[in-house]
Amino acid sequence: MIKVTFVCLGNICRSPMAELIFKDILNKQGLSNKFDVTSCATSSYEIGEPIYHLAKQTLTKHNIKGSHIAKRISKQEIESDFILVMDSSNYRDVMKLNGVDKNKVFKLCDFTDNPRDVADPWYTRDFETAYNDIVDGCTAFLQYLKTNKKI
Repeated sequence: MIKVTFVCLGNICRSPMAELIFKDILNKQGLSNKFDVTSCATSSYEIGEPIYHLAKQTLTKHNIKGSHIAKRISKQEIESDFILVMDSSNYRDVMKLNGVDKNKVFKLCDFTDNPRDVADPWYTRDFETAYNDIVDGCTAFLQYLKTNKKI
C-alpha cells in the first residue's frame, strides 16, 4: 500500500481537492486498493473546518465526490511514502518538520511537463485553475509511479 499525503497551508482548498481528485482517478483506474490517500495542513488556521465551499463547488462541477475535515500534519502523515505539497511555501514548511524524510517531499506539479506551484485560489477565487493544476499534477504523479514500477 502506497501512502500519499497532499499538503497545503490550511487544508480546506487545494490539498483536499487533490486528495479527492486523486482518489477519483485511482477509483476510475481500479487502483484504489493500492493506496492510502489523505491531506493535511501545515498550519492550524482551519483545523476542524470542512472543505471550502468554492472548492467543493468546483469538485461537484467535475463530478468529484467526497468530503473532508481539515487537520494539521502529524507524525502519521510525515511517515507517508509521498508528501505532495501544493507550492514552494508548503515545501519549505514541510522540510522544516522534525522527522520528515526529505526524499519523500515533492511539489505536486513537479511531476508534470510544466513544473510549477498549484495556483492558490484563496485570494483569486479562481478554483478552476487550481483544479486544472491539480488534475495535471495527480495524473503526472500516477504516471510517474507506473513508469517507475512503484505500482
